[in-house]
Amino acid sequence: MSAPESSSSLSRFDVIVIGAGPVGLSAVFQCGMLRLRCAVVDALDAPGGQLTALYPEKPIYDIPGFPAIAAGDLVGRLLDQAAPFNPVYHFSHLVTGLERDEGTTPGLWRVRTAKGLVLEAPVVILAAGAGAFGPNRPPLADLEAYEGHSVFYSVARRETLRGKRVVIAGGGDSAVDWALSLADVAARVMVVHRRPRFRAAPETTARLEALAAQGALDLVIPYQLQALEGEGGILRSVIVADLDGARRQLDADVLLAFFGLATDLGPMAEWGLGIERHAIPVSQETCRTCRPALYAIGDVATYPGKRKLILTGFAEASAAAHNAHADCHPGEGLHFEHSTTTGVPSLG
Repeated sequence: MSAPESSSSLSRFDVIVIGAGPVGLSAVFQCGMLRLRCAVVDALDAPGGQLTALYPEKPIYDIPGFPAIAAGDLVGRLLDQAAPFNPVYHFSHLVTGLERDEGTTPGLWRVRTAKGLVLEAPVVILAAGAGAFGPNRPPLADLEAYEGHSVFYSVARRETLRGKRVVIAGGGDSAVDWALSLADVAARVMVVHRRPRFRAAPETTARLEALAAQGALDLVIPYQLQALEGEGGILRSVIVADLDGARRQLDADVLLAFFGLATDLGPMAEWGLGIERHAIPVSQETCRTCRPALYAIGDVATYPGKRKLILTGFAEASAAAHNAHADCHPGEGLHFEHSTTTGVPSLG
């Protein structure tokens, strides 16, 4: 899986896609099928969004045609699918400015990044997920000294934890899923949660409790993280405490803290898009925002009945691309044809 940043000097495109997660990459393909050339801008240093940054080896089960596919593998396939259309990728570029020039036909959006990059296109598609994101960090003394060495907020490769004593803190899907995944890899898995009940899917919670009953892992409940013990970033033990303050020491090599993500729409919140509950309202039929030729798809978009699923985002990418064609080519009709008829067009 790779999509190196292009060194192309091109600055004018048909569509600028902001966000290189799975939905943004799908938009590149959908636009390419309509012969619309795309540039892709993302604040992260690699494609894939949360799939790559947080859980590349985690299996996804609701992608049509794949009974199960690793998140990183899905990103790789989406990159391969978009590759024939030669999109220009700009990674590690935070978009800071968005301006509309109606003095041309069609009108042009001008996108600026913190590094001084300027791109122009008649259409912009926002596929920025929930915006910039980072982990919610537990309030532990000297936490920074252990981060990246013994304390992690995601797992890139579960093999790196083979034979380790792993404490997993959290009660949601990520905590439960990784406990199940690591149970047969780690020397020991200990799950710390402040409540007896987990917030994960009932099926996976039942599997977790079954493994605990078999002695395959430990449920440390109801407890909360209290302190870290170690030296030089190397963890020796995790101290937890119950609601009465009684402390317990867990011998550990690694702490995985899964307390969700802190998200921030950043500059998008200042673009006059009528943000509602951390999302951008769009027309369900077109995915168009309240501003001309500006679309929002994926988790950043909202409308009545919205489901935040990757496959929903894929459908939104198709809707946005087909409506974007009219913005790029005013007055030009678009005759819809299936890919089995058109094949994969060349953009030259």
